[in-house]
Amino acid sequence: MHGWDAHTTNMISIHSIFVGQPETITDQTGSWKSSIFRKAVFGPVEVGLRGIVGDQVTDVVNHGRPSQAVCVHPIEHYAYWNEQFKLESAGQRLGPGSVGENWTIEGANEATICVGDSYLVGSTEVQVSGPRGPCWKQERKLRLPGFLKRTIASMRTGFYLQILQSGTVQPGDTWHLKSRPNRWLTLHVVNASYYQTPEPGVVERILATPELAEGWKRMFSEMSG
Repeated sequence: MHGWDAHTTNMISIHSIFVGQPETITDQTGSWKSSIFRKAVFGPVEVGLRGIVGDQVTDVVNHGRPSQAVCVHPIEHYAYWNEQFKLESAGQRLGPGSVGENWTIEGANEATICVGDSYLVGSTEVQVSGPRGPCWKQERKLRLPGFLKRTIASMRTGFYLQILQSGTVQPGDTWHLKSRPNRWLTLHVVNASYYQTPEPGVVERILATPELAEGWKRMFSEMSG
């Protein structure tokens, strides 16, 4: 998880792109609505300030803000989950798109990406706004009891991007780091400070970070009383 130094940049690229629309899913516990069953798209796709053209969130209360325009998940996490849950057959194994992300990426994770990082990707410019908050819908989609709890425990959450410049992207596009204003504030630091015991003074520094999504600032404010 922490094999890279956040002060250096490795080659990051988009492995896969997924879009979804609201749909009603019926399973053994009833019916529910979500866009989490996203499908892969190929070739260039347009990205606007609200996200990928053709992608629409269902839960507009908790999703769909400009700071949540694109949901990103590192591909390396899937190997971890397949091992943890002993998912060995082709029909069982998790892979790109399994947790409902828009972009699956290679070459980076929560320990190597910082809040506020801006990247040029395709003809877009994106900025990291904070970790993804783990959701019960991921566990219900995957039908893996304990997945939500273990996502929080391992802090393999993925993260969100806001769009600074609209444009187009496609699978294979490389991320080019443009600026890194908060070298100390990796996504892992945010997760660890919220889900575990934060180091003294860190929450105050996090709250003072202008690039962090307002939703995270509210959560930290409530946590600190």
